[in-house]
Amino acid sequence: MLKILLLFVILIIGVVLGPFLSGHQGYVLIQTDNYDITTSVTGLVIMFLLLQFLLIFIGWCYRRLKRTSTFTHSWIFGGYKRKRARLQTRQALLKLAEGDFKQVEHLMTRNADHAEDPVVNYLLAAEAAQQRGDYFRTNQYIERAAEVADKDQLPVDITRTRIQLAQGETHAARNSVDKLLDTAPRHPEVLRLAEQAYMRSGAYQSLIDILPAIKKVGLHDEEQMSQLHQQAYIGLMNQVMAEKGNAGLKAWWKDQHRKIRNETALQVAMAEHLIECNDHETAQRIILDGLKQQYDERLLLLLPHLKAGNSEVVQKSLSHLLKQHGETPLLNSTLGQVALRHGEWAKAETAFKAALEQRPDAHDYAWLADALDRLHKREEAAQIRTKGFMLTLKRESTSEEA
Repeated sequence: MLKILLLFVILIIGVVLGPFLSGHQGYVLIQTDNYDITTSVTGLVIMFLLLQFLLIFIGWCYRRLKRTSTFTHSWIFGGYKRKRARLQTRQALLKLAEGDFKQVEHLMTRNADHAEDPVVNYLLAAEAAQQRGDYFRTNQYIERAAEVADKDQLPVDITRTRIQLAQGETHAARNSVDKLLDTAPRHPEVLRLAEQAYMRSGAYQSLIDILPAIKKVGLHDEEQMSQLHQQAYIGLMNQVMAEKGNAGLKAWWKDQHRKIRNETALQVAMAEHLIECNDHETAQRIILDGLKQQYDERLLLLLPHLKAGNSEVVQKSLSHLLKQHGETPLLNSTLGQVALRHGEWAKAETAFKAALEQRPDAHDYAWLADALDRLHKREEAAQIRTKGFMLTLKRESTSEEA
């Protein structure tokens, strides 16, 4: 504006002073029916420029007045709506704490476009509608939130995935978390939703792939991470067994890292699968190798279920464990059950009696009675069965009183 004014001043000076200094200002006649107007060329130019300035000034005043009117209207009415939206959002949050989802939805959507963050209002309204079971409105609010969010779509996508899981749309949620992991692979809520979606859809390999990220962001403590790790691998183990059978399961187990093969919980699950597939020799090898690495009662409890294999190897391993860890009721009972399965009645009698000296157990009484029958000790066998029967009755009466 200043440059234009300066230019006009220079032009005026040039037009006025130029002819004046030269002595030739010229002559202009404007004639109408009733009037004759005479002036110099310089005067005409000055009047023209003044007219232009007047028109410019009128246009500036009009624009200024219009802008002021728009601002005043926005300040009066827009400010009221924003204030109203803040109040309604606050009321909606209180209703959310009360669990009144119908009011939450109503208050969040009124004047939502004038709220401080309209995306939050629409997303909370979608959550409230989902809680009420109104899936049509839920999707409406999600789509509206996506429109006002512009480029920041992450909160919208996370809310959409959470609602899909809540509605039981497992496959849709699975597809959503796959996309979310591409854009935000370390986001805690994305990882939490991915964990749920993969677990529900049986995508155990995908769950295993994100376990390092889940651990890194601290989504679970050590115990919970261990349980999740075991669930993922055991779930994958079940899938391999169902799809490829025993041969495929053994090949899969062989391909796993040594750290995975040395986990006791996975050794137990693998041995149980092999026993179920009637592959007792491979199961025995896994159980005994696991017991050599770490004594664990879960592995010990599987030994009596083996129907084949080398009895001497099993008994030798159990004897070594007895020397290493001392005589425990479970070790003695397991030794007795293995001996009983292989027809070694005297060894079974000795082992069961050692176990019963440490603690009474109805099953050990029954197995000991079977071994005594085989040894033709009928009277003692009858006495043992009576003790086992009385112990069972005593425990049943105690449980009923409790």
